Amino acid sequence: MLAAESEVQVDNEQVRVTEWRLAPNSATGHHTHGMDYVIVPVVGGEMTIVAPDGERSKAQLAAGKSYFRKAGVQHDVLNETATEIVFLEVELKS
Repeated sequence: MLAAESEVQVDNEQVRVTEWRLAPNSATGHHTHGMDYVIVPVVGGEMTIVAPDGERSKAQLAAGKSYFRKAGVQHDVLNETATEIVFLEVELKS
């Protein structure tokens, strides 16, 4: 798998906003979220989520349909489709 691309757009005392781009056959790499966060899909698509125990699930993204997760989530995010996935990750620092 290729490495996903990320670009921090905002990083201040309150939030960190990162744009993530997952080309086909790319992944974020296994990670643990240290802060509560909101995902804002820029384009629709389907992500494959891999839990630490290897369990796989699919997550459907719809452009502009945000979702929230608490700190502590551990996973790898893969793009196993033929189209690029793009989303903003808004991490809440306070």
